[in-house]
Amino acid sequence: MAHNVTSKDIPLNGEKIDSAHLARPKFIALVVFIIGAIASGFLFTNDTFGAGYAYSWVFAFMFFISLTLGGAFWMILHHVTNSGWGVSVRRLMENLGFVFPFFAIIAIPLLIPSVQNDLYEWMVEHREVMVSHEEVGGHAASVYGNATHALHLESAIAKAQGAEGADHYAHLLYVKAWYMNLPFWLTRVIGFFLLLGAGIYFLRKISIAQDTDPNPGIKRLIQARKLSCIVMPIFAVVATFIALDFMMALDYKWFSTMYGVYFFAGCALNSMAILILTLTWLRSKGYLKVVTSKEHYHIMGKLMHAFVIFWAYVSFAQFMLIWYANITEETSYFLLRNSDEWWIWSLSLPFLHFALPFVLLLPHYAKKVTKIVVPICIYILVMHIVDLYIAVIPERGPSLTHGQDLFVGHDAYLGDIVAFITVGAFFLFLFLRNIGSANLYPNRDPRLLESANLHN
Repeated sequence: MAHNVTSKDIPLNGEKIDSAHLARPKFIALVVFIIGAIASGFLFTNDTFGAGYAYSWVFAFMFFISLTLGGAFWMILHHVTNSGWGVSVRRLMENLGFVFPFFAIIAIPLLIPSVQNDLYEWMVEHREVMVSHEEVGGHAASVYGNATHALHLESAIAKAQGAEGADHYAHLLYVKAWYMNLPFWLTRVIGFFLLLGAGIYFLRKISIAQDTDPNPGIKRLIQARKLSCIVMPIFAVVATFIALDFMMALDYKWFSTMYGVYFFAGCALNSMAILILTLTWLRSKGYLKVVTSKEHYHIMGKLMHAFVIFWAYVSFAQFMLIWYANITEETSYFLLRNSDEWWIWSLSLPFLHFALPFVLLLPHYAKKVTKIVVPICIYILVMHIVDLYIAVIPERGPSLTHGQDLFVGHDAYLGDIVAFITVGAFFLFLFLRNIGSANLYPNRDPRLLESANLHN
């Protein structure tokens, strides 16, 4: 049943979490991150582990950035649709989304040339072209210009003429050179964090400013809605090209027009799981009990259920279209992930990532009862780990061992754990910091009572 909440039940100045509830976990997360960062510095520079650890870092980076991207998505969508039900939990979305700009720090190792060379074959080729160009009197400003075109065109012609030793993949890179070149890649990466980060920052700032406004009105709601209409397409581009530039580019020969949507589905699904877990934790500490109820769990659970289905639809559609077309450049992705032990994990995804959570979330009470929905949320996050692990880590085998051992070795798994814990501690520290920096809900939003008395 819905709340019967009036304005008298809501504190004038809202609720702010006691710093004592955050101090210890924030301190632990910060210490773990510092230790992990030091260990990561050693692993990145180690001749034995460095190349493999680069893939570990990409995996951890993509997992946690997907959560904060999802938080930004729900916040932006809330404003664009002028949603009333989610006002009580909107600040959680804002806090989760505001972790994104700080992930530029986690992306720094991926800007180091030696790390890039271990991850992205096309970057190695690009640097070779730059060196060749300079040797013949070219200028750095003309990188990936005529020298690259000439190099790959020559190789493509040699291949067409059947020349011995011709590079069979040179032409593939040649036709993608307009996009896959270092200056443009670096510009995109910087743009990701600047543009979307600024949008998230200002949306959260508008929301927080309303908390202390003696005459809040609807002015800031209209501002946030207009700004969100601008930020939403920016989000769509950023989420798509983060997936393309950091994950799909691990094999520049492979491509999928559905890859960005597949990544977005995971962002939306798993960020909602994080929001449910965060809401449950805060309610266990005595917060948000007035402005939230089982009805909020019900809607959030339904949204999570919807994206379980959407993720399955996009993932299957991508596989089906590639399988049906049977084009060499496309099938390589699934051939690799159906080799050796990887096929077990790949085959498990339709059942464990879709079928099981789909069935578990079907009953309406499963979404409302925390003892049921919390374990489901944790399970969904675990499956997201498996999903992105399969998307990233198999590329490490053929890149570092030339296809001889797709699993590389147990040492590589230890690196995966170190990277995941390090980036996870960074994410947790920032998320907790955001939670403690403002009211837990927008207490002077005119639609707060509508949300508090939610019934669906």
